[in-house]
Amino acid sequence: MSALDRIDRHILEVLQKEGRLSTAELSDRVGLSPSPCARRLKRLEDEGYISDYQANLNKAKIGISMTFFVEVSLSNHQEESIQSFERSLNDMEEVINGHIVSGGYDYLLEVAAADLTAYEAFTRKLHKITSVKDIHTHLSVRKIASNKPLPIYC
Repeated sequence: MSALDRIDRHILEVLQKEGRLSTAELSDRVGLSPSPCARRLKRLEDEGYISDYQANLNKAKIGISMTFFVEVSLSNHQEESIQSFERSLNDMEEVINGHIVSGGYDYLLEVAAADLTAYEAFTRKLHKITSVKDIHTHLSVRKIASNKPLPIYC
């Protein structure tokens, strides 16, 4: 990967906030003509700095009223158990983010649910996974930061 210059970083900063900009609009924002801007954008995509584009949906409008953070501990850490658990998580639409973490548990999951009944159904699925030893749930009361742009260090 090539090093990022000031203009590359500016392109990435702008796109994180407004991903639907046309190349012409983006080029105006970063002070380039459209052709060089399009070439830079293509290079940033090709080199993996931009992994994808997506729409951020309004959870309330699509029926999600609750977000939970779930700490999961596994009963064993054999490779097959870990792979099986992670495959199971990828099949659960309620899990919108998941992390392997250090500390007192193995995974931290962000789970979206319509209500408590939907969350209970999710926990029942989670407990059916044989390698799950323990879960602890935290209900998100209110989101205080959302979809903030990533800081660019390179």
